[in-house]
Amino acid sequence: MKTRVPLALSLLLLGSGCTVYQSIGKSTGSFLHPVSGPDFVHIPDDEWNQKNALLYFYRTESQWAADEIEAPSVYIDGKHYFNIRNDSYTWLEVSPGERHIAMRRPLLGLEGMNSFSLSLIADGSINVEPGQIYYLRYNELSEPEKAHPDLDPEHPLGQGDLQLVTRDYAMQAGEIVSTRFLNSDLLAPNHAATSIVEVNEDADFEKRMEALEEERVLELERLQEEGKYESAAWYWPFGGGPTVPLEADRKIEQLEKDYAQLELDRERREELESGGGWWIF
Repeated sequence: MKTRVPLALSLLLLGSGCTVYQSIGKSTGSFLHPVSGPDFVHIPDDEWNQKNALLYFYRTESQWAADEIEAPSVYIDGKHYFNIRNDSYTWLEVSPGERHIAMRRPLLGLEGMNSFSLSLIADGSINVEPGQIYYLRYNELSEPEKAHPDLDPEHPLGQGDLQLVTRDYAMQAGEIVSTRFLNSDLLAPNHAATSIVEVNEDADFEKRMEALEEERVLELERLQEEGKYESAAWYWPFGGGPTVPLEADRKIEQLEKDYAQLELDRERREELESGGGWWIF
C-alpha cells in the first residue's frame, strides 16, 4: 500500500502541470541491493566524442551508505539519470557549456515538486569544456582533503557532500579507483553510462529561446519609450509594431537556423551509422 500512495500522488501532480522530482522504483539503496559491477576503469577514448565532455560521478565506501535503504538521485539540467549507491561510480557524456547538477534524497521515491525539495543535497552548475574529464565525488560523512583549485571556495560544488575534485585526487586509493560500476538492473535501473549530448543540446536550445523571448519583450518596451513603435489603429487591432528591426528577432532567427542545422547533422550521422539506408533485394 505504501508504494501505491506516492505513485498515485506523483501521477496526480504530473497531470496538474507541476514539475515532480521522483525516482520511484530506482532509489533502492545498498542495504537492499549492494553494487556488484566491475571495478573502476576509465572508458576508452574511442567510446566518447572528444568534442564533448565526460562527467564521472562516484561515491566512496562508508557504513552510512552501506546501510542506506534509499540512495540519492542525480539530475543533470533537471533530468533524473541515476541514484548513486555506496561504493559505486558511473559516467555521462555531456555537451560542452553550462551543466546544472543537482542531488536529491528521496522518501519512498518522491523527492520534491517545482522549487520544493524534501532534501536537496547539492545544487550547482559548472562550465564543461570539450575534451575534458570531470570527477564529482559524493560522501555525506567526509569532504575531500583538497579543494578543487579551479573552483571558488563558495561555489556550490566546491563545498558540501558533492564536490568537484581533480583527477589526481580521484585517482588516490580509497577514491574512485576503489569503487565498482553502478550497473543498471531490475532492482535499481538507471540511465547513466551513456551520452546525453542530444538531450543537453535540446535543453540548451529551449533555454536560449526562452531567454531571447524575454529579451524581445524588453526590447519592445525600450523602443516604445524611445518613440520607435507605432500603435495599432483602433479599427485594426492587429496592426502596429516597432519601426525598426528587432535585434532579438535576428538572434531568434539565427538560433532557429543553427538548431535546424543541428537536427540535419543528427539525421546525417544516423544515416552513416546505420549504413546509409536499406536495400530491398
